Amino acid sequence: MNSRRMRIGITCYPTAGGSGVVATELGKHLAHQGHSVHFITHAVPMRLRGFEERICFHPVESDSYPVFNEQPYSLNLAAKMSEVIERESLDILHVHYALPHAVSAYLAKQIVHPREVKVITTLHGTDITLVGQQPSFFSVTRFSIEQSDAVTAVSGWLRYQTYSIFGVNIPIHVIHNFVDSSRFVPVRDARRRLVFAPPDELILMHASNFRPVKNSPRVIQVFHAAAAKVPARLVLIGEGPEVQACRRLARELGISDRVVFLGEQQYVEAILPYADVFLLPSDHESFGLAALEAMSCGVPVIATKVGGMPEVIEDGHNGFLVDPGDVAAMSEVAIDLLRVPERRAAVGEAARATARERFDIERAVGRYVDLYESLLAGAQPAAAPGREA
Repeated sequence: MNSRRMRIGITCYPTAGGSGVVATELGKHLAHQGHSVHFITHAVPMRLRGFEERICFHPVESDSYPVFNEQPYSLNLAAKMSEVIERESLDILHVHYALPHAVSAYLAKQIVHPREVKVITTLHGTDITLVGQQPSFFSVTRFSIEQSDAVTAVSGWLRYQTYSIFGVNIPIHVIHNFVDSSRFVPVRDARRRLVFAPPDELILMHASNFRPVKNSPRVIQVFHAAAAKVPARLVLIGEGPEVQACRRLARELGISDRVVFLGEQQYVEAILPYADVFLLPSDHESFGLAALEAMSCGVPVIATKVGGMPEVIEDGHNGFLVDPGDVAAMSEVAIDLLRVPERRAAVGEAARATARERFDIERAVGRYVDLYESLLAGAQPAAAPGREA
């Protein structure tokens, strides 16, 4: 790529959630292209593994003071952002999630004025559909979006929601979430598979942050129905508030001996390929990164017909979409896939092709770089309101 070498700051939640994963993978890929990347967060991002050339991590330290009821993280973050902007001569400050990151970025930009830095805000979902709609946050969320130099959304659905909810009058660019299809590949090792299930059992899988919106207990219900028809095991990846509810439900249904809880895992690409079916029964998904990573591994995905999922999954072709809460429908599709290996293989191949052709990391990072460069050149490509990318 012949783009100029840029100095880019990235702020995200450094957890296993989709926004943190996307931000970290974006930063790593930008560094591989020769750009200098500076992560400004309160902890090392989960997928920032070991030493990465041209990547620096700048921890945000929270200070306590007697008059504060809570530590003022947003102010600490703004102070660290402004410090890094000036010391590292950042060209771009790319924040993921509107609150509090876009607010802190706005304040940091005012602190370093007249030094110029461009602020890009990427909207990921609940910052718009949940947190930002709370009365105490609505106006500050809208303000932080409108004050950004550029705004992106991870799906056309989320862009539409942002326009509808906040009535902002700025271009919002759709740059879908992405996957490194050279890393998330459909490779299996028979001996490693034995870690999850014996040879005569099939594997259902789910990965999430186990927040209520993910409806993880429904995965247990679907597995209970499927395991009654087909010999199978369930593998769960991640941690969160609903893990204990899943454990409890598995015990109540008498299937806890066939459910494997792996907790948080950094190298999910080493686990996903062993799934025969991936389940994502969320009530809300702005995009569905976990589903895309499974698809890149050649795994058929059964997800709910919500948010941006129809932009990723074409029902019946590269995966399946069911109505939210319809455990019976999800169970029926899962049983059919487990029983018919030819159908499972065909859907998995189509899923892999979709991941490579439409959502590969090279394509998405190229669009981010184009946006960065257009801003630094004093221009911004137009993005009309609507649901299409």
